[in-house]
Amino acid sequence: MIDVIVLALLIFVLRILNYAISTLRLVAITRQRRLIASGMAAMEAFIFAVVIANVVQDLENVINLTAYCLGASIGSYLGMMLESRFVTGYSVVNIVTNFKGHDVALALRDLGHGVTEFRGEGKDGVVTTLRLVVNKRNIPQITKLTQGISPDAFITIEEARAIQRGWVRAPMPGRGRNL
Repeated sequence: MIDVIVLALLIFVLRILNYAISTLRLVAITRQRRLIASGMAAMEAFIFAVVIANVVQDLENVINLTAYCLGASIGSYLGMMLESRFVTGYSVVNIVTNFKGHDVALALRDLGHGVTEFRGEGKDGVVTTLRLVVNKRNIPQITKLTQGISPDAFITIEEARAIQRGWVRAPMPGRGRNL
């Protein structure tokens, strides 16, 4: 009985590791880190082969199947946690407003964000468009601030695959980083 529990636990732990690596590998792919992504793919494939070989040999073993499925679930969650915690991601935030756009830009600059401000013509007249590249962790703060000053602002957020030069707020409040 102890062998059954140890095998199920091993399947569970390896499946968690497999999914966590998979999530981080996808981040490496989107960032064009080919060598890192290739290495992670090799580890992922090896772990998967070991796990699936142990699960498939006895498909009636409910304990192993449960360990396999729960490991995938928890591994996926862990991978997302690792990605949000350790991988710095950047987004492009576009804000379009016909009300207090310059005030939003000033408030964002006071927080240390680099903001480019454009004037344009919208359906109902003159609008201000703000564009900034930010650390993904700052998005809730930016949207809350924007909606507090200009409640009807239109906000879009895009993935920034790569950034070069410019101004991006560093992790410490009030400190920016020239790129």
